[in-house]
Amino acid sequence: MITKQVIQTCIDELKELTKVDFCVIDVQGVMMASTFNKDSLDISHMKSFFESPADSQIIGGNYLFKVKEDNEVVYVLISRGSQSDGYIFGKIAVNELKHLLVAYREQYDHTNFIQNLILDNLLRVDIYNRAKKLGIPVQARRLVFLAEVPEEKIREAQEVIQSAFAEKMDDYVTAVDEKNVILVHTLEADEEYTDMEQIAKLLLDVMNTEVLVNARVSYGTIVKELREISKSYKEAKMGLDVGKIFYEHRDVIAYDSLGIGRLIYQLPVNLCHMFIQEIFGDDIPKELDEEMLMTINKFFNNNLNVSETARQMYVHRNTLVYRIERLCEATGLDIRVFDDALTLKIALMVVNYTKYLDEQMGE
Repeated sequence: MITKQVIQTCIDELKELTKVDFCVIDVQGVMMASTFNKDSLDISHMKSFFESPADSQIIGGNYLFKVKEDNEVVYVLISRGSQSDGYIFGKIAVNELKHLLVAYREQYDHTNFIQNLILDNLLRVDIYNRAKKLGIPVQARRLVFLAEVPEEKIREAQEVIQSAFAEKMDDYVTAVDEKNVILVHTLEADEEYTDMEQIAKLLLDVMNTEVLVNARVSYGTIVKELREISKSYKEAKMGLDVGKIFYEHRDVIAYDSLGIGRLIYQLPVNLCHMFIQEIFGDDIPKELDEEMLMTINKFFNNNLNVSETARQMYVHRNTLVYRIERLCEATGLDIRVFDDALTLKIALMVVNYTKYLDEQMGE
């Protein structure tokens, strides 16, 4: 159904053009919007007008019109003006409201269809039949973006993204939970993955500047058929989850850049615990404190280059070598050797994953 704000904007614009006042009331007698003092209006006679067969009526100098959708009365429009203006512009206002009802019903139908697609709630034959009815192409390159925002900002974020992509008629903005706004983007002929990164950054910027939240954005892979939208959505959802665990410094995450983190995320929990046990034994060595973890990460980022790592950390080369040897004694892994470095890298990521799972279980 149309929101009160949309109806108010509609009749405000009509008043500005026509100099006629309008008021809209729903079938329960609730005032939806008005351009004049609501206290000056007596709506006690509305029930009799609803029940009458007439589509319009004059009561106390006010023109009353029924606004119908599929032959059902949805609203009553009241116009106040001269005898000719009140009637003519009242009819125009009724027509505008009918157009709004059609537009919002179409939008609802499209949004509902996309939501069901994302959640895999439709059979393949239903997808094709409903897509044809709604005029949505089955064959097109599409990709799903997710913007994670606080629950209290979800509606505002959805409206802002809808506004930002209003010109893209083949894009759809919706939500299926209370944390993420979904953008289903239809790619232009010349758009590729590099352009998707720019769109993700645009979404992030919009969230930061207009919704005023520190959002995170992820996106899946490009799919070519309508029924595959759920696949791109699941990839984007995994991107957010994997990003929280392994790449918390990133605020834009692409599914195809998750690397080994995606593999670990899909491992069974018992296998993860077995692996940690094999590498570290019963307890993670106390040598793996914050300083040591920072040293390890810096060493990995510099492709196992001792000299460059020491330079960037502003420590003597021998100091760094001492830390590496101390780590080797505690874990049996010499991270100057590629295989050992890879093993430790994976082990630390698995540790982060199990910690994340424990925190989720505790919530």
